[in-house]
Amino acid sequence: MNMTVTIDKAGRVVIPKRVRDHMGLEPGDALALQSEGEHVTLRPIRKRSPMRKKRDVWAFHGGKSLSLDEANLLVKAARAPRDP
Repeated sequence: MNMTVTIDKAGRVVIPKRVRDHMGLEPGDALALQSEGEHVTLRPIRKRSPMRKKRDVWAFHGGKSLSLDEANLLVKAARAPRDP
């Protein structure tokens, strides 16, 4: 995703909402800045916990999204050893 952004008088750059949403970036997230020659790279510093608050509800943010059938199979497999 390539875009052009502008630096304001205070030296700030706004990361467009589309990019923030795609990357899962939220207010307060930390970014690592690396500069080399004419290149500047920002990388998110991911928290260890995959749990994040989304609309006041804690939600798991992991790899790929699961379908309802896949999620149900995982729940059944986790419950099986506990069920008589």
